Amino acid sequence: MKSKDLLDELDKTRLPRHIAFIMDGNGRWATKRLLPRKMGHKEGVKTMRAVISDCVRIGIEVVSLFAFSTENKSRPKDEIDALMQLIRDNIYDMLKDLIAEGVKVTFMGDLSYFSDDIRESLDRVLRESAGGTKAVVNIGLNYGSRDEIVQAVNKCVQERKTVSAEEFKQYLYTKNLPDPDLIVRTSGEFRLSNFMLYQAAYSEVVVTKTLWPDFDNKALVSVLKEYAQRNRRYGKI
Repeated sequence: MKSKDLLDELDKTRLPRHIAFIMDGNGRWATKRLLPRKMGHKEGVKTMRAVISDCVRIGIEVVSLFAFSTENKSRPKDEIDALMQLIRDNIYDMLKDLIAEGVKVTFMGDLSYFSDDIRESLDRVLRESAGGTKAVVNIGLNYGSRDEIVQAVNKCVQERKTVSAEEFKQYLYTKNLPDPDLIVRTSGEFRLSNFMLYQAAYSEVVVTKTLWPDFDNKALVSVLKEYAQRNRRYGKI
């Protein structure tokens, strides 16, 4: 079947409003093929673009992707350099067509870590997509949920505020976004890895053994069909 036919099988009334991806397995994908790890990351960028496009096309309002974590900075220098080059070379080109279609892009994480030229590309994406209303693509760059929560707590302390759980959300990177309904982790690892811990309180989680570069529209349809069968009770009966 073509991609369009597979996606059209979905019950559009049972889609998540916000889907979030922990994109895992790039390095293992490359290693299995006796390739440098950076080739896995390069292939992962292609998958990222395709998955975003499919999600937006079927009407999912928010798509979050864990692209570069605070922990990733501890990887070998050559891999970090390759990741930075991928961001430098691809972040705008990957998103420009979606921006033209009316997609708004946001970033969560401490962007001060990145070099000036990368931050200029990120600023360009934010600026050109600011008026988008079709969907939101939220990308985690130098993001770690514990750091996000600590930063939010410190802001409350500095402002001498006592806040409710809902008010606290306004101090997070995702303050203008709904919590994820569905978190998808690829590569078969059963953990959140410091990703959206506060926001994930009642998220459904689907783990697939598929490595991220192999996560095609068939895999996307599979996890969305599994989500559609879940009964979300939010702690109630």
